[in-house]
Amino acid sequence: MSHVHADILRTPDSAPDSNDLYRDNVNYMDKLVGKLLAELERLKLRDNTLIVFAGDNGTAPPYAPRSTVHGKALSGHKGTMLECGALVPCIASWPGKTPAAKVSPSLIDLSDFLPTLAEIAGAKLPSGVTLDGKGFAPQLLGQAAAWPREWIFVELGRHWYDRDAGWKLNQSGELFDMKDSPFAEPLVPATTQNDTALAARKRLQAVLDQLNPAGGKLDPGDGSGKHANKAPKAAKAAKKPAAATSDNANAEDE
Repeated sequence: MSHVHADILRTPDSAPDSNDLYRDNVNYMDKLVGKLLAELERLKLRDNTLIVFAGDNGTAPPYAPRSTVHGKALSGHKGTMLECGALVPCIASWPGKTPAAKVSPSLIDLSDFLPTLAEIAGAKLPSGVTLDGKGFAPQLLGQAAAWPREWIFVELGRHWYDRDAGWKLNQSGELFDMKDSPFAEPLVPATTQNDTALAARKRLQAVLDQLNPAGGKLDPGDGSGKHANKAPKAAKAAKKPAAATSDNANAEDE
C-alpha cells in the first residue's frame, strides 16, 4: 500500500481539521488490513491463508523520531546505512499454523520470500537458477530453521554492508558491533585485538569478496541511491505551476 509513504496525503477518514496526517495514514492502513482479514473470514478462507505484512525500508526522516520500540529511539532511518535504514517489520499470521506472539531470531532477507511462499504453496522453483533466497517456512510454523541464513547483504547506491547475527562490515572496512541493535551499533576500533571481532571481520570480508559489489553496476548518482535522480526530478518539478503543499512540506523526495 502507498499509505505512510510520501506524499503523506489526507485519507478518506481524515478530519477536516486534522493536523497529523501521518497518524491518519497509519490508522487508515490498519483499517484496510482489517477489511482484508474480514473478507477472508467472510469467504471462509482465513484458516487456509498466510498473511505476511512487511515494510520495504526504514521510516523516512521526518517521521523516524516517532517510530520507536517501547519508547526507545532506533538507529537509523530510510536512506541511511544504519540498522533501521533496512531493518523493517515483518509480521506473519496463519491461524493454527504460526505460533502466536513469537519473535524469530532468524536473519531474514526479502529475497527469502520467494522460496518460502513457493514451499508453502507447493509450487516448484525454477530449475537451473541460483536463487539468493533461503526458505524460512519452518520458522513460520514455529520450527527450527532448515537452512539458517548466516548473513544478509544490503546495498544503497555506492554503499553496502553484510551483516550476521552480531556484526556488520561495510564497503569501507568499518566493523560494527550489533549486539545492541536496533538501538545502537558502535563502530569497532580499527586497532582492536579482540579475537571475536577479528574473526567476525574475516568472516564477513570473505562474504564481500565473494559477492564483489564493486564489480557490479554502481549507481552513478550522488552515492546515496536515494537522490540519484534528484536533478531530473527537480527540473521536471520546476516546469509545474506552484501549488499549496502545506500538508506535505516535509515529505521526502522519493
